[in-house]
Amino acid sequence: MSALARIGLCLLNAGVGLLVSPLFEGLTRKLKAALQSRIGPPVYQPYLDLLKLLGKEDLRTSRGFFDAAGPALSLGFVLLLALLAPMGGPPPLAFAGDVVALLYVATAAAAVLVLTGYASGSAYAFVGGSREIMLLLTVEPVMAVALVVGVFKARTLTVSGLLAWQAAQGPTISMAIAALAFFLALQAQAGRIPFDIAEADQELMGGPLVEQSGPRLALFRWAMWARQLVLSFVLVELFLPWPRVGVLSLDLLLALLKVAVVLALVTVVDVVNPRLRVDQALGYYLRVVFGALAGLAFAVIGM
Repeated sequence: MSALARIGLCLLNAGVGLLVSPLFEGLTRKLKAALQSRIGPPVYQPYLDLLKLLGKEDLRTSRGFFDAAGPALSLGFVLLLALLAPMGGPPPLAFAGDVVALLYVATAAAAVLVLTGYASGSAYAFVGGSREIMLLLTVEPVMAVALVVGVFKARTLTVSGLLAWQAAQGPTISMAIAALAFFLALQAQAGRIPFDIAEADQELMGGPLVEQSGPRLALFRWAMWARQLVLSFVLVELFLPWPRVGVLSLDLLLALLKVAVVLALVTVVDVVNPRLRVDQALGYYLRVVFGALAGLAFAVIGM
């Protein structure tokens, strides 16, 4: 790949992550409203929310490093994640990172949110950050094991190699189990019910974000929407890459349609389930980890 083509692909992935994620957030809000027999806000409401917050005064409860730089760092990590993830084509920075780097950057974006919550000095933010850490410690192993199944099958740690192998080989039992485990982890990564434990509006009034406002809240919300979108791309591209046309624009459109289906399923789970307690969520994901390990066992025996 030439340097010019790589730069163009970087701009495409970053643009999709930034500009399309509010649209998908609006679509999921509309679907959630329809499932609850409400009209709901317009699809473009998230864009209006971002513009309104970006135009507000920047008020802070503290002047620490993470309180100042946290929002930009979180969004920056998500954009880096978008450059390491396939979106209709190979990751533009595939040469700079593999599956391990993908997981590391995805975790770093969430860790910055937790550290910013701690830096705010709010008791609610501290409790919300602690819950976020507990969820990360249970959800990240699920994603890691799911990706390790693909790594074991493809015999490569590179995202491009895993994508090419899966597209060429077709569905297998082990990868189907891994895809299901990754999807179940996505529900918590998106911060949706029943795993919106860190924010828990009725209990913590926003959790780690309780002291965030104005432009900083806008950047955090934007980062969370983009992270949800990029991880959905990872799911559909690495585990469900079919069909592939070989034309970037068409493959990106097909991937977006599959991402829309994934986020619709996430929304349905959000609507029909109550919020879990922390101990219930930890027990649930412990069982999901064992399910993902079963997928790895199938991969070991060649299934």
